[in-house]
Amino acid sequence: MARSTFVYVSYIRTTPAKLWSALTDSEFMKSYWFGRYCESGWTPGSPWKMVSVDGGISDAGTIIEAEPPRRLVIRWRNKMKPELEDEGDSLCTMEIEPAGTAVKLSITHTIEREPSKLIAAVSGGWPKIICNLKSLLETGSVVLDDPNPAGIQSK
Repeated sequence: MARSTFVYVSYIRTTPAKLWSALTDSEFMKSYWFGRYCESGWTPGSPWKMVSVDGGISDAGTIIEAEPPRRLVIRWRNKMKPELEDEGDSLCTMEIEPAGTAVKLSITHTIEREPSKLIAAVSGGWPKIICNLKSLLETGSVVLDDPNPAGIQSK
């Protein structure tokens, strides 16, 4: 079967434990994910959901793997846009590795279909979110206050 994949890698000046916490702490998440946050027990088999600013559920799934502070795999399905939900489940894998004075964060988001509207959508979102996360952890403030700032095309 054909597969669509988006990979994003960033190096962040932090520790694996602090990065893991930033990726799994709902309150902290709001500050870099444009007011959105995820809820989960962060253990294999536990449900996972992304809560929008208005309180709606935009995405949901299950934690497949959780190995703090190095690996997190989420079965992920969009719940807001029928054309994305109809594509089915995707997998989002986050890997955290020490890299000298920094930490390497690799995000791989895949779905078993080609082409994928979901992968096109997340390829526009992940760079903005991780840019904000990196800046917040390194400087204490985010770079983007708006997920669709003027001059940036949204997919």
